[in-house]
Amino acid sequence: MKLQESLWLLVTLLCVSCIQATILPQIPSLTNFKEAKHAAGFQLSSKTEIVVDAKFANLKANKHSPSLLDYAHTFSSDLSEIAGLKSIRVRTDSSKNQRKFGNAIYLTVLSQTSAKKYKYYNGNATDEAYELDINQDIIKISGSSALGTFWGTRSVLQQVAIHQNQHSSHISIPAGSGADVPGWEVRGFMLDAGRHWFDVEFLSDLCVYASFWKINEFHVHAVDNLWNPAYLEWQKLYAGFRFQAEPGSPLEGLSRPKNETWSRREFEWLQSKCLSYGVTVIPEIESPGHALAITQWKPELMIKGTPDNMNITQPEMIPTIKSIWKEFLPWFYGSEVSIGADEYEASLANDYIDFVNTMADYIHQQSGKSIRVWGTNEPSKTKKISTKVTIQHWDFPGDDIPVNLMKQGYNVINSEQSFLYLDGKSSGETSFPQELNQDIMWTGAPGGNGWAPNIFDAKDSSNNTAVDEPRLRGSIMPLWSDWGNNATTKLEVYYSFARSLATLGLKTWSGSGSSALTRSEFNSLYPLLNQVAPGQNLNRVVPSKGKVVVSYDFKKTKHGHVTDKSGNHYEASANNVKFGDSGATFEGSPKSYITTPIGSMGPPYTLSFTVNPTSLSGILFSGTDSVLLVNDLTWNVTGQLYSLNYTMPLNKATKVEIHATREVTYAYIGQEKTPRYWYTVLDIWGDYMQTANMSFAAPIQKIGAGFKGTISNVQLSQGA
Repeated sequence: MKLQESLWLLVTLLCVSCIQATILPQIPSLTNFKEAKHAAGFQLSSKTEIVVDAKFANLKANKHSPSLLDYAHTFSSDLSEIAGLKSIRVRTDSSKNQRKFGNAIYLTVLSQTSAKKYKYYNGNATDEAYELDINQDIIKISGSSALGTFWGTRSVLQQVAIHQNQHSSHISIPAGSGADVPGWEVRGFMLDAGRHWFDVEFLSDLCVYASFWKINEFHVHAVDNLWNPAYLEWQKLYAGFRFQAEPGSPLEGLSRPKNETWSRREFEWLQSKCLSYGVTVIPEIESPGHALAITQWKPELMIKGTPDNMNITQPEMIPTIKSIWKEFLPWFYGSEVSIGADEYEASLANDYIDFVNTMADYIHQQSGKSIRVWGTNEPSKTKKISTKVTIQHWDFPGDDIPVNLMKQGYNVINSEQSFLYLDGKSSGETSFPQELNQDIMWTGAPGGNGWAPNIFDAKDSSNNTAVDEPRLRGSIMPLWSDWGNNATTKLEVYYSFARSLATLGLKTWSGSGSSALTRSEFNSLYPLLNQVAPGQNLNRVVPSKGKVVVSYDFKKTKHGHVTDKSGNHYEASANNVKFGDSGATFEGSPKSYITTPIGSMGPPYTLSFTVNPTSLSGILFSGTDSVLLVNDLTWNVTGQLYSLNYTMPLNKATKVEIHATREVTYAYIGQEKTPRYWYTVLDIWGDYMQTANMSFAAPIQKIGAGFKGTISNVQLSQGA
């Protein structure tokens, strides 16, 4: 019997023993939990408090990491949000007083001796494991470190949500005990922020959301460019370098576009926010390939004819890259960074290998950090990349054979494109989906088994490793922005990540064969858990008593306040607006508008209104995610314009009804029976143009502003 088949059999037998005990269902599933039969469970109430072991309250992994007490405050906020409680007290106390605690969630850290028994599948010790003990008086979470304890709080949050959904009158968590241990140390996702601009607030929301599924790394691909094989106007081709050099720095001209960069303060805030939820940011500054942002700044460094490739043999090339890293290394909190080093000119293989090794040594000397590179097959017969460098595999078998790399002593992260690559939109010529293919994730491994980080090849098991391969570090799921800023909104990027991150969290924490969670169980749990994931509102949910969220007829106002007829009491306030039987009349000034207490609402939704413009300038609706202009009914999303190519008739009342799902946005106008869709146009490698659907959040924070005319009968409802 083959080694892989033996392991799958062993894992299956282990799973059978797991099923014999009661497993609390959640995502990812617990390693083991045995319910205490006939024992009363823990009742969550307004009197529940979070008690932190005073001995470990200030324990932290390093100067940037949160302490156990910091994690407790994050937990308190999240638990209050999910359970609908006003506030949950956090205090410290000695472990000697545990028996005196009443209705408490106790956070502590295991002794070093107890923690040592917990290991990743590869045999390395883990600081992310935790033990869970529940009785009617206390929930005790004991982590192998403060971080391990934090992951235990994520499990408690999910159990609160699940049991609250089952019993609306009370929240009771079953009594019992168990332990939970992650399978792999790298459980990450990557976002291409080089070819698409994202603000740090959105990136932090992604961290918070990913953390709910016990994802622990966010790889930020911060430098890249659109690709055009002709490169006829390479100086104008979009290229992003997102780190904003300090004013007066020799690198100031490198940061571009100027209004699409992160300051040091912003990026450090992002890293701190992510760390507060257990997620480490891995920044990537790509070179010597995919480096058009650098060669646009210093054209003399490019390879002639392929301007996105830097010429390593040029004497100033390596000193330039060193100067870039020297400037930005002090920004980065984690112990690892990525230098990219992907898809480079094969004829310069020896120079490429020298470059990678030189940068590995330089970055370690400057900061103590180690580096990662993308797996690239550079055909050198005399030189090798240092085994101190982690290889992030992505293309089997074109660029590397992972099992061979590990035999040669390399640590490997699995980002195999056939399983894990996502793209913001599909060009029609790429196989990369917008979200993980669930069939592949659950049955795409050899023998119809589910995917796990040790799976690189769907057909030949000899190309896959054992689950406990010592040099397999885990997996990162990349989402690429191949078609630039106009291809997707940031919320569409979240829609790609939403279910994908939950699936990835399960597969990288629990694996496949060892998971007691079936696909049907996952499918039943995910919708609820996605809706309650705390600390962010990427779904853009607006609470409502019924299907209608807001309804304004704008016929009258009381002391400047507009009544919401939906019954949800989202009253609006007016500024320089007149009201009458025809609705709200706006004077065409930026100071003439109506504001509501809602920023925006995510799809599916229907937004209907009647508009009678006297000019085609100004804003109809604006919100935190988008703006709808009267001119051609054009959406403006972070500076990208999406026109309906419909000219609104002047001095005539026209009803508009906008419908949106997570895939499309369309409108019925007037008496038309055929919907009109909003599209974007994708530039596919400079070869041809292709249309793609767009999904927009409903902007409802401000109505009017620069618009001249009347608006009436505004109604926003759930469902498209």
